Amino acid sequence: MVSILSKWKTGLTKTSKATFNQIKSLFGGGDIDQSTYEDLEALLIQADLGVETTREVINALKDAQIEHNIIKVKDLEALLRQELSKRILEPPPLSIDLQPMVLLIVGVNGSGKTTTIAKLAYWFRQQGKKVLLGAADTYRAAAIDQLEIWAERLQIPVISGTIGADSGAVAYDTVQAAIARKFDIVIIDTAGRLHTRYNLMEELKKVYRVIGKALPGAPHYVWLVLDATTGQNALQQARAFQQAVQINGVILAKLDSSARGGMAFAIQKELGVPIYFAGLGETYSDLEPFNPQAFLDGILSPI
Repeated sequence: MVSILSKWKTGLTKTSKATFNQIKSLFGGGDIDQSTYEDLEALLIQADLGVETTREVINALKDAQIEHNIIKVKDLEALLRQELSKRILEPPPLSIDLQPMVLLIVGVNGSGKTTTIAKLAYWFRQQGKKVLLGAADTYRAAAIDQLEIWAERLQIPVISGTIGADSGAVAYDTVQAAIARKFDIVIIDTAGRLHTRYNLMEELKKVYRVIGKALPGAPHYVWLVLDATTGQNALQQARAFQQAVQINGVILAKLDSSARGGMAFAIQKELGVPIYFAGLGETYSDLEPFNPQAFLDGILSPI
């Protein structure tokens, strides 16, 4: 447990130093006045909590100040942690007893989607699960090659199509192969696409439907990989994907490279979906199940 907490703290160093340590400095001393809340609001927005979430937190702090007759700024720190804790929730348990459990992974180009899939496959294998990958990104030969290279390194089988092949057919074949060969987990990659490209989003809907034909009830999870370094801009992407294929989870990639870790709060507020994993480094083992308390400890670590 100690090593996991240490990994979170190390991975969130940029977020902590860039913004949340400034917040801790704000709590250094003196009496609470209007400028205290103005400064805190600016810092929370800078941390990418989002305007709505930030206002909710500030209003809650003001109410608590009155209720508990708080005068000193330093006494707001514990209250801030409580309010942030309320807004970052533990993801529900995964239904990994399904045979197989089918994951559809979506996201834009450059989000770290394919690398995240490899890390995810490694994580499930470490849990003793038999994993099959599906390379249904048939738009780019590089995407197929990249996933196949990862799969070879990890010694995990992959079902691939040729460049330009029907991505729905690849997804269908992958699920059918998983059923026949009794795999536990199926992870299907899809073409990275701009959320503004109507035709590509329509094809994603088709892949989703085809998977359901291959296995009724599937895909069981549709996870959106978001690049944490893009902050609030990622939420626009997320809304479009949510409308297209009803995403029910998020993976925050590159969280260790971001100073905008506050977007985790905005995701849960605005999308209403849990964060299942976070990327805290570049190696296979640097994808961690999302841990709200470790996340809070990481961003609120001492200066």
